[in-house]
This record gives sequence, structure tokens and C-alpha cells, in this order.
Amino acid sequence: MGESDIVPVVLFRLGGLEITTTTLTTMAIVGLLALVTWLLSRRLHLQPGRLQTLAEGAVMAMEDAVRAVAPDHVKLLLPFIASLWIFLVTANLSGLIPGVHSPTRDLSATTALAILVFLSVHWFGIRSQGIRRYLRHYLAPSPILLPFHLLSEITRTVALAVRLFGNIMSLELTAMLVLLVAGFLAPIPILMLHIVEALVQAYIFGMLALIYVAGGLQSQQLRAEAQDKPGCEGQP
Repeated sequence: MGESDIVPVVLFRLGGLEITTTTLTTMAIVGLLALVTWLLSRRLHLQPGRLQTLAEGAVMAMEDAVRAVAPDHVKLLLPFIASLWIFLVTANLSGLIPGVHSPTRDLSATTALAILVFLSVHWFGIRSQGIRRYLRHYLAPSPILLPFHLLSEITRTVALAVRLFGNIMSLELTAMLVLLVAGFLAPIPILMLHIVEALVQAYIFGMLALIYVAGGLQSQQLRAEAQDKPGCEGQP
């Protein structure tokens, strides 16, 4: 087991920017998904074939998941959450390709995804409620809780990044160790374990992102409705 099996290899540099195997794999996945999306959207029919039916079924399943958590914000959240799920499933499963490691086994990649979720929570909240009303919730129910609100934002972002990184890294290392010990005598169970775990981790990350975003939107909405009711904030 070499260092390249754990640490991403630097392929070349563009100025001060290092292009690693993780960067190259991520760019390839994004390009592949863009191409597949373009091809699927070009040939849509009222009577769909198998491929279109499969794609529509996947979109409907993701839409139902978003509706179950945030029924009032399905159109707003579906593009982001669905894109996140599709990317994560593809990235996690890319480790099954010989010689390719999943980008999500790299802490820098999972950190970037966690930061994206962190920024999206605030973006959707500000877009829905306005910046002043959104920032006001950090002072509720008391300004004394402001440090705890900020600490919560940081810790859940770190946990989101570390959880995905740790699970995918351990999954790939476990599969590698088993294959080194047992050779290729038991490839099918390891393959099935990898597929199931990759799908589960993509689902968990996407659901946590959805819950964080929807929680911010709904808490702001409930607080705004409470303030608009007669008798609130000291009114008779």
C-alpha cells in the first residue's frame, strides 16, 4: 500500500495551484454529468423510453424527498439538493473504477462540499427572508446565545466534511486490505458493500444538507409569522 493510496498525488501545477488526482477526477465527473444531462434533455418524449423513465423516476424520488422535509420550498431547493445527490453518488461510486479513487476520500473535497452547504444555508435564508431578518435569528431568543449559534454553524460544517471523508476513506481502505489479504477470492461481496455504502453516504450527506437548509428557511418563516401576529412583541 503506497502513499498514493492515501494521499492524493500532485499531477502538475498551474502557478501556485496544485492539480491533484482528486481535482482531475472531480473535473471528469462534472464534465461527464454535464454531458449526460445534455444528452438526456435533448431527446425528451411524451412517451418516454427506458432511459428517460429511469431519469424521471430518479428526479421524482428526489423531489419527494425534498417535499417531505420542506414542502413549501420544493422548487427552490430541488436543483441544489438534486445536483448534490447526483454528484455524490457518482463521486462515491467512481472508486469502483480500477486505478481511480473517489474524490470524497480526500478531506479537501469533502470540506469544499461542506462549505458549499454552509454558504447555501445562508444564501437560501437571505434570499427567502432578506438579510436583516435572516441575521436577526442569531439573536433569538436572546443575544446571549449568539456565540452558541455561531459555534453550531462551525461544528456542523466540520462534522459534515469529516463524516463523509472518514466513511469513504475507511471504505476504500477496507476494500483494499481485504483484496490484499484474500486476493480476488471474494470480490463480489466487497463490491456490493462498496456500492451500498457509497449510496448510503451520498444519501446521508444530501439529507443533512437538505435539513440544514430547510431548517433555516422554516425557522425564519415561523419567526416572521409569530412577529406578524397581533399581540407579539408587547403589543396589546
